[in-house]
Amino acid sequence: MTSSPPPHRVARALLSVHDKTGLVDLGRGLAALGVELVASGGTAEALRAAGLAVTEVAQLTGSPEMLGGRVKTLHPKVHGGILARRDLPAHREDLTTHGIAPIDLVVVNLYPFEATVARPGVTRAEAVEQIDIGGPSMIRSAAKNHADVGVVTDPGDYAAVLSELAREGGALTDATRRRLARKAFRRTAAYDAAIDAYLTGADEGEEGETFPSRLRVDLPRAALLRYGENPHQRAALYGGFLDAVDVLHGKELSFNNVVDVQAALALILDFAAAAPATAAILKHNTPCGVGSGTTPLEAYQRAFATDRESPFGGIIVVSRAFDLALAREVDEIFTEVLVAPDFDADALALLRKKKNRRLLRFRADRLDTAQADWKRIYGGVLVQEPDLAADDLEHARVVTKSTPSADERAALAFAWRVVKHVKSNAIVFGAKDRTLAIGGGATSRVDAVHAAREKAARSGTSLAGSVLASDAFFPFADGLETAVSAGAAAVVQPGGSTRDAEVIEAADRLGITMVFTGTRHFRH
Repeated sequence: MTSSPPPHRVARALLSVHDKTGLVDLGRGLAALGVELVASGGTAEALRAAGLAVTEVAQLTGSPEMLGGRVKTLHPKVHGGILARRDLPAHREDLTTHGIAPIDLVVVNLYPFEATVARPGVTRAEAVEQIDIGGPSMIRSAAKNHADVGVVTDPGDYAAVLSELAREGGALTDATRRRLARKAFRRTAAYDAAIDAYLTGADEGEEGETFPSRLRVDLPRAALLRYGENPHQRAALYGGFLDAVDVLHGKELSFNNVVDVQAALALILDFAAAAPATAAILKHNTPCGVGSGTTPLEAYQRAFATDRESPFGGIIVVSRAFDLALAREVDEIFTEVLVAPDFDADALALLRKKKNRRLLRFRADRLDTAQADWKRIYGGVLVQEPDLAADDLEHARVVTKSTPSADERAALAFAWRVVKHVKSNAIVFGAKDRTLAIGGGATSRVDAVHAAREKAARSGTSLAGSVLASDAFFPFADGLETAVSAGAAAVVQPGGSTRDAEVIEAADRLGITMVFTGTRHFRH
C-alpha cells in the first residue's frame, strides 16, 4: 500500500450521486489534478461513459452491491478510508493492517426523498425506498472528519472546489472543509427532518391530526438585513420570500419593509379576481386605503382618497401592472415600496429615477398562501392555519327587516374583504369600489368607529350612505349606533354576541340593513 498523501492533499475521491448534474465535468477536473476516482454503480457508469478511469466501490470493498442497491457503500474500506485521522499513528496503522486506502474527498447527493413525497398519490412503499442510507452515512463520516476530508453535497459547489484544488496545489483549505462540513450536516438534518415530517404526517394524518407532534424548521438564510424593527436590533431574512418577490430597484429591503410587503401581498391577493384593477396603500402593516377601478390609476386614486395623510413613506401595491399614468401619479409623493405583478418599461424608467424607492415585482404563482401562520412566543411558537375564509358574502345571512340593495351588497363585500387585513379591533367604512375610512388597532370597537369617523372628517369624506364592516361582532349596540350616526346605511359583521338580538333590534330601529357572515377576522 502506498504511503499516506501529504495532509489535506486530495489524492482519492469517492463519488456517489443521484443527481448527476455537473458530474462529468467534476470527474474530468479531478482526474486532470491527478485524483483517483472511486464511484458507486450508476455514478461509475456515467464517469466511465465519459472516458474516465474509475474504480467501482464493489472493487474497492471486494463486496458486490446487494439487496437491490440497499447495501453498497456500508463497508469498512469505505468508512475507514473516510474516518481515519491522518494525525493519529494508531489510525494509520489500522489502515495499513486492513488494507484500507484513505479517501480525501467525498462527493455525495441523496436519493430524491423530498421530491418523491411531493408527488400526488405517492405510496408509503415508494417513499420508503427513497430513504437514502449509505449517502447520509458517507456524508456524516466525511463531515465529522473534516479536518482531513472534504465533503461536497451540492453540485453548485463543484466549480469552486475544483478552482481551489487547482489554486492550492491539490488541497482544500481548512476554512473550505469546515464550510462544506457545515453545509453537509445541514443537508442531512434537513433530509432526516423531511423523512420525519412525512412519516409523522402519514401516521398522524390517519388519525385526523392537523399539526405534527413535533415542529422542525430548516430555512436557508436569504439575506442579512440592515437592521430589525429598530436600528439597534440586528435582523436577517430566512426562507424563499425572495423567490417570489423580485427587487427591481432601490436599497436593500429592511425588516419592516418585508413585514409590510407581506401584509400588502396578502391583501392584494384577496382582490386578484376583482375587475379590472385594485390598489392598496399600507402603512405600518395595515391598510390606510383600498380602491378598485377601470385602470390602476383610478384604483390608486380611490385608495388615496381614503386617507391623504398616511401614505407618505408607505407602501403601494396594485393587482395589475404598474403603468406610466400610475407611475406619474405616485411619483408626486414619497413612498418606501411599490409592489406590482409587473411594471411597464416606461413606468419603470420613471420610477427608477428616485434611488431610495424600492420597486418589487411579485409572482403570484410562487406565493404559498396556504402555508401556516406562525407567531413567536417565549419558549416556542404558535401555529395556525391561514385565514383563507371566503369573503364574497354568498352565504351571509340578512338579520334585519330591510335587505341590502345590489349596490350595498357589492359595497359590503368590498369592505368585508378589506377589514380582514386591518388590525383588530377593525372597522371599515366603504363603498362598492373603495374604502372611505378605516379604524384599526383600537382597544374597543366603538373607539375604532370613532377613529374611522374622525379620519373621514379630517379628509372631508362624507360617510352618508356608506356601508360598514366590522371584523368581529358588536358586543353592544353603541358601536352600531355610532356607525349609523356617522352615515352607515348597511353593516356586515360576523355575529355571535350574546347581545346579537339587542344589536339587531337597534339596526331595525335605526332603519339600516345588517348581515351576519358567521366568520370572524381578528388580526392580532
